[in-house]
Amino acid sequence: MKQTNFTEDTITAIASGIGGSVAVLRISGKEALTISQHIWIGKKNLVDYPLRSLQLGNLYAKDHTLIDRCLAVYMKAPFSYTGEDVVEFQCHGGSVVAKNILKVILESGARHAEPGEFSKRAFINGKIDLTQAEAVADLIAAQSDMAMHTANRQLQGNLGSRINQCYERLTEILGEIEVRMDFVDEDLDWSSDDSINIEITKAQELCAELLQFRNEGEILRNGIRLVIAGATNAGKSSLLNLILGIDRAIVTNVPGTTRDTLEEYAHIRGIPIKLIDTAGIREATDLVEKEGIARSYGSMKEADLILWVIDSSRTLDEQQIDLDNIDTKKIIAVVNKIDIANNEFDLGDISNVRISAVTGDGYTELLDCIEEKVWGHPHKEEPDVAINSRHAVLLDECAEQLAQAKQAIPNGEFELLAINISSAINALGKITGRTLQDDVMDYIFAKFCIGK
Repeated sequence: MKQTNFTEDTITAIASGIGGSVAVLRISGKEALTISQHIWIGKKNLVDYPLRSLQLGNLYAKDHTLIDRCLAVYMKAPFSYTGEDVVEFQCHGGSVVAKNILKVILESGARHAEPGEFSKRAFINGKIDLTQAEAVADLIAAQSDMAMHTANRQLQGNLGSRINQCYERLTEILGEIEVRMDFVDEDLDWSSDDSINIEITKAQELCAELLQFRNEGEILRNGIRLVIAGATNAGKSSLLNLILGIDRAIVTNVPGTTRDTLEEYAHIRGIPIKLIDTAGIREATDLVEKEGIARSYGSMKEADLILWVIDSSRTLDEQQIDLDNIDTKKIIAVVNKIDIANNEFDLGDISNVRISAVTGDGYTELLDCIEEKVWGHPHKEEPDVAINSRHAVLLDECAEQLAQAKQAIPNGEFELLAINISSAINALGKITGRTLQDDVMDYIFAKFCIGK
């Protein structure tokens, strides 16, 4: 259960990256205002200004030396991010100013915040649930617009509200079942077996619906490894440059220009991509090239998706790559150079697209194919939610308990039914934090950055 009066130490941290033009320092806790008014002086005391308004003043060290002329804002509990008294300073950027302000705050009685402690306090004080807290971390780590938008929807409560509605309904059912066991001989107006079954089915459907977004969440958070492979001089580096929109790789007519793997990060239709260009595959002529080709095959085995680039002006036999131990379902054959040749190739069941990396013809079709391969289906809209691996495990547990609960209904096994529904409720509560153990909560917030 969340505590309504959170009275731990007053904490502080630099809440922005070091080195920018502006640095933000945050103080949260019962002594936040006292500490701030001790070190920051404006035309009036900070408490006398309108709440949540930025005010200009001077911030001093303990020996009264001026550190910076900066802005301060006071957010009175409970109307703040953490639900506690919060003061933030916006000072000039650079490490020296921010670190000196942090030092004087610490000397004045605050302690340094632990990773994620501000968000942890927001959760404990009921300002956000655990799915929203995790969305804060997702938002900071977002690698694409789609990841950012999905994290924002989760921060607004899209996932938590759906979980809570299901939690509340199952809790009502459990309450009636427990009363029913206490008054087994009473002829009261109990819910029918059919109505209980219907409610459990609705909860099962929610679990199944949310679990459909398991892959979306993992992909948006972690991205995928996309490897460009193929024979020498097939146009792999040209394709890399086309995807990146810059001349990142050297392109020549000399076979074997790329001798090692080349890695870059990109976004394709909102999907975070680690893009890996590999050495051309052929009969190696020297030790260095052999090592480069070995690394090419190593990258292919580790890849989530492979673009096998084929030169349409040459025969397929002279461009074959060893596909042993590689799942062909993750391969897209990219038949390149259609601007100079139009040979047809028998590629079996391997997905293929015809393009020109020079003119860009066929590039849209390639992006469509990549998108469908990544998501496993056409993906025209951004996901409404993006559950993480923790959510998925708990949703699986909930679904399993609900399936067992259904089996207990026809035989009137109310004790088993109560146990199964209680376990399902507990699993749902762990997603939002309503039934979460402290050690698990600590582990989750420890992965946050300091200052958030």
